[in-house]
Amino acid sequence: MRLVLIGPPGSGKGTQAERLTERLHLRYIGTGGILREAIRQGTPYGKIAEPILKAGKLVSDEMVNRLVMDLFDSPSPPVDFVLDGYPRTIAQARWFDEYLASRHIYIDAAIEFTIADEAVVSRIAGRRICSNAACGASFHTLARPPRVAGVCDVCGSPLTQRADDLEETVRSRLQVYHDTADAIVEHYDRMGLLRKIATNGSPDQIYARVLTALNLDPSKDH
Repeated sequence: MRLVLIGPPGSGKGTQAERLTERLHLRYIGTGGILREAIRQGTPYGKIAEPILKAGKLVSDEMVNRLVMDLFDSPSPPVDFVLDGYPRTIAQARWFDEYLASRHIYIDAAIEFTIADEAVVSRIAGRRICSNAACGASFHTLARPPRVAGVCDVCGSPLTQRADDLEETVRSRLQVYHDTADAIVEHYDRMGLLRKIATNGSPDQIYARVLTALNLDPSKDH
């Protein structure tokens, strides 16, 4: 099976990707991992991408597409896979469709994890991490609050909020997501591949919805 996962930060698609990979014996492909591996290996594209990523910017569609092409043209190309974080733009989606078709490979489904922006903000902005690196316990102001506000239950150190989890940052990330993902969702919907999955409830409930949307029996999970 070949799947594309679409969802904003905090939607839980990473957790579902992990479970799908295990159940369906898929190869997990995340563009972040592809970029990091290219940098680690010191490939020509990795050398170009490294300073761009260090500056906090996005690499071009052309470069990401080339890295994906290199992966699929490798001696051990993916056969059944789940894509997380790619395609990120409509240009990438269209290129990827054409590239896969040239190899007689086709996507089976694109799964969109739907969640309201305010729910994303609540999930992410409520995260708190223990400031003691040796502890690293995590909490949530609503879902898993510490016994004493701002204090780690485990070691008593102050809790901190990561810069990426600040509400202003989360809202900015959501805007970036919508600027590109909405067109991708429409693209796969027109192709008849889109499966919308509500992300309310537990991870197990969400996983069962994903399996049902893929015409798989949740009761036979292993």
